[in-house]
Amino acid sequence: MKHQTITLRVRYEECDPGGFVHHSNYLTYFEIGRTEFFRSSGGRYRDIEASGWFVVVARVDCRYKMPARYDDEIQLTTRIVNVTAAKIVHEYEIHRDGSLLVAATVTLAVIDREGRLQRVPEALIQ
Repeated sequence: MKHQTITLRVRYEECDPGGFVHHSNYLTYFEIGRTEFFRSSGGRYRDIEASGWFVVVARVDCRYKMPARYDDEIQLTTRIVNVTAAKIVHEYEIHRDGSLLVAATVTLAVIDREGRLQRVPEALIQ
């Protein structure tokens, strides 16, 4: 299964007053993972959007196991687990020092400028 792991550092503004990463910021981490995964394959979302297609999140299933904290170095692994004519499914895991913090599945769809569902472009499949 094709995957990529990148390292991120938790920034102060991503945390709640207790010093834990706010749950909503994990979605941003997943977006970074998707973008860098696509970029590592030679793609750019900017080019997809210039073609009139937009990749949108259709579903998120996120399981929080342990919190990340300010200044932690975390490893984000992104995997493509399923591609159909209408969707792309990614799985994510975030670890710190080998311990699983968060696991998630995100389903993406492709729409045109009018918001109509489109087939997944070949550029995203490759």
